[in-house]
Amino acid sequence: MILAIDVGNTNIVLGGMRDGKQIFSARIASDRSKTADQYAIDIQGVLKLYDIRPDEIEGGILSSVVPYLQSVIPQAVKILTGVDLMIVGPGIKTGLNIRTDNPASVGSDLIVAAVAARAKYKTPIAIVDMGTATTLSLVAHDNEYMGGMIIPGLWTSMNALSANAAQLPYIDLVGPAKLIGTNTVDCMRSGAINGTAAMLDGLLDRLEDELGESVTPVITGGLSGVIAPVCRRRFHLEPDILIDGLMILYEKNRS
Repeated sequence: MILAIDVGNTNIVLGGMRDGKQIFSARIASDRSKTADQYAIDIQGVLKLYDIRPDEIEGGILSSVVPYLQSVIPQAVKILTGVDLMIVGPGIKTGLNIRTDNPASVGSDLIVAAVAARAKYKTPIAIVDMGTATTLSLVAHDNEYMGGMIIPGLWTSMNALSANAAQLPYIDLVGPAKLIGTNTVDCMRSGAINGTAAMLDGLLDRLEDELGESVTPVITGGLSGVIAPVCRRRFHLEPDILIDGLMILYEKNRS
């Protein structure tokens, strides 16, 4: 089994692949205060949950946007399984032609998602990843990664709103997001969900105007399942696109 790990600012996504098929996908919280030993226990717990022995792990790959955890997680996996993780970073073969000003500064999660989307969909592709930040990446023809946008994430924005407005509570996003709210919570929920959906629809319109052609819209991330159904655009919902991309990179670089 191959262990694919994507480390984000909020969550760490773990995926297990065997013979090209995903066996499991799980999330644990990102915590910069934890040691490698503590993360080894966390990962062991996930494997046990899915009846997988540590000695079944024969290889693995890691993508991380948290520098501290980029060293801690491989140590944890080494402690638990004896396996050295492949790290997504400079020098790894992606098959993409990165056209940004400084290719080395592009987040590894963005590259991993782009690799997976390019393998599955027709270019140009607009990839929206809804995490701590909401990102939009453009993969153009000839495997060119052109760059994109970084937007405050939905939860980041909502928590900031509640923290800075004395009469606005912290809310969840469960329940119908009717357009015209009739109480404070419904108004906030409508603004969060309908506002984000309208933003994404509008950004894709502008992107297509600039390109002069239509794009294939793909969406992933923790809140993608909440936002995608409200968008007027028909997004391809890909909750595990990062795991898929990591496996493609692992196979491309394992030799």
